[in-house]
Amino acid sequence: MAKVLCVLYDDPTDGYPTSYARDDLPAIDHYPGGQTAPTPSEVDFTPGHLLGSVSGELGLRRFLEAAGHTLVVTSDKDGVGSVFDRELPDAEVVISQPFWPAYLTPERVVAAKNLKLAITAGIGSDHVDLDAAIAQGVTVAEVTYCNSISVAEHVVMMTLSLVRNYLPSHQVVLDGGWNIADCVARSYDLEGMHVGTVAAGRIGLAVLRRLAPFDVQLHYTDRHRLPEDIERELGLTFHETAADMVPHCDVVTINAPLHPETEGLFGDELLGRMKRGAYLINTARAKIADRDAVDRALRSGQLAGYAGDVWYPQPAPPDHPWRTMPHHGMTPHISGSSLSAQARYAAGTREILEAFFAGLPIRDEYLIVDGGALAGTGAHSYSVTK
Repeated sequence: MAKVLCVLYDDPTDGYPTSYARDDLPAIDHYPGGQTAPTPSEVDFTPGHLLGSVSGELGLRRFLEAAGHTLVVTSDKDGVGSVFDRELPDAEVVISQPFWPAYLTPERVVAAKNLKLAITAGIGSDHVDLDAAIAQGVTVAEVTYCNSISVAEHVVMMTLSLVRNYLPSHQVVLDGGWNIADCVARSYDLEGMHVGTVAAGRIGLAVLRRLAPFDVQLHYTDRHRLPEDIERELGLTFHETAADMVPHCDVVTINAPLHPETEGLFGDELLGRMKRGAYLINTARAKIADRDAVDRALRSGQLAGYAGDVWYPQPAPPDHPWRTMPHHGMTPHISGSSLSAQARYAAGTREILEAFFAGLPIRDEYLIVDGGALAGTGAHSYSVTK
């Protein structure tokens, strides 16, 4: 029987919920393009409940223990002597989320002598060293598409929040004030602006589709050009590189995976090519943007605003400069962990485990690394350094 080590974020500060704001979730059985939502044999949780925290356990305990497996759940993942490091050497399966990543470094992969499967409960497996996983024969899988639309909605929210100066205006209300001039002095209409996405995969394309009704001019860059009919439908302008695209855009949103080609992409040079007063939205991965370059661009006025949902490391330390830089709209990596998304990524995690323990193939679209090489979605989205 296997040991499954699951790293999840802490419960709410006032305890695990006993009730919820809504009684149900909309039924979603497939995603744009036709991929079906997760299809485990059954689930042991109530959709709409908090599953991604320690007490939620992704709804896995009954399923795993009934089959004789051991489930260890912890939020303690960093620092010398963490629970994660203590439990890792004999774990066969490791599960974590992008929102609270258990970083599977090369050293940890080597130390995990029994490790056969690393699952991302969500999308984005860059917290796993893919080179090390390939070298050690570890399968890496994620629940592709489970929260892509969740993130796309978050991008639209952040875009409007920055352009319309929503967050500072709301703070005026909280502070008991009413100075309209203070609120509107940095407020603009999105209508007519040029908006570009770095990468137009599942999330990037969903962002473009959701912004099209705002009567904006849409741009994109991607290593895989979209079909002509989609470009015509949305009125898209394609650019070969991000450097080619950003000078044309009032808003740039990053929706690319983190790999050697994208790490550090938005540094001083690329930020300097953007229009003065442009907005940058990053719900992808923090290391795609240079931490200090973003801070400098906001303080100099090169950027009018930066809204991000991703940090490095995660959780971010209290003195991280993105907490205090001006004109930001940062959130603590929540875009893909809505209660709606949690129901899908918990179900997808169980679907992957059911296939793994039964010796059946894991869905190709869930695979990142398999058989000692990039596979499935991983072969499309990632690159390795050696």
